[in-house]
Amino acid sequence: MTDDTARRSLVSLTVVPGWVVFAAVTVLFATGLTLPLRYQFVPLVASVLVFGLPHGAVDHLAPTRVRGQPPTRRSLAAVGLLYAVVGGCYAVAWFLAPVASFAVFILITWLHWGQGEVHSLLALLGVDHLETPAQRALTALARGTLPMLVPLVAFPGQYRLVAETLVGLFTSPTLGWADAAFTPRGRLVVGLVVVGLLGASLVLGYHRADRRRDWLVDAGEVGLLVAYFGLVPPVLAVGLYFTCWHALRHVGRLLAIDPAARSRLADQEYGLALARFARDAAPLTAASLLFLAVFYWLVPVAPGTVSEWVGLYLVLIAALTLPHVVVVFWLDREQQVWSSRPALLVERRRG
Repeated sequence: MTDDTARRSLVSLTVVPGWVVFAAVTVLFATGLTLPLRYQFVPLVASVLVFGLPHGAVDHLAPTRVRGQPPTRRSLAAVGLLYAVVGGCYAVAWFLAPVASFAVFILITWLHWGQGEVHSLLALLGVDHLETPAQRALTALARGTLPMLVPLVAFPGQYRLVAETLVGLFTSPTLGWADAAFTPRGRLVVGLVVVGLLGASLVLGYHRADRRRDWLVDAGEVGLLVAYFGLVPPVLAVGLYFTCWHALRHVGRLLAIDPAARSRLADQEYGLALARFARDAAPLTAASLLFLAVFYWLVPVAPGTVSEWVGLYLVLIAALTLPHVVVVFWLDREQQVWSSRPALLVERRRG
């Protein structure tokens, strides 16, 4: 299976669906669609089994697969220890300082989702204008603002509701010093950060692009995501982004480093490739749900509503995200995402 064949297969499987879903949902809300809050939770609830939670449940296999090697006891133990120590410490932090932990969750997700965007642009979409590590870092920071900061500017009330729900599981649902982010001045500052980072990323990319088509793909995705997060309520928007965009693209990255899955992709047996991923992810996805049950018994305020249950699930996601970020940085290091010459799924071609 050639790199170009792999890239085309993975774009069809993991990139195009996000484009289609987001364009359709954006048009629907632009034309006046409204959706009760209880239905907006559906994508987040579905993410328990559909890509969201499972996309990090193959972390124990990724460090060796990226090197073309089978897992070893040492590699499995290392990832297990990483999750126990780093994820465990962050979980404890939610009990001690829930407001600060929520802010850290937003920051980590901002960086991590931006990190995933850079890999997708380079490896799947094959763009040629992210020439230097510094420019890729700028693009990561800019892209990460779209799901994390644009909803704060566009929908401060619902964003605040989510924050208070998560914090309210551990203490009184007040945000204290974090209230400043929801004031008109705070939202203005956030908006300026978003515009500044996105503008700098796109302008620099435009001047460095040898192939204008590549830059248009980058700018087109940014435009789609700005409209999407500016028009679609955050609970629904982030839930769909988690499952249909970020997690699905990461699943594509995992399929690309699994020889058996790549063979299925070569034969366009997408269902079999995804079934192999689901098999690999199933044990740790089930284990994560057991941790969710443990959280239920430990949190001071037991969840009683759908929003509180989703809030508890998001705290679990937060605890799992931090060690997951470490594993993804390992993948980035092995594939030289932040070096001057990435060793990615496909080589970038000029001309």
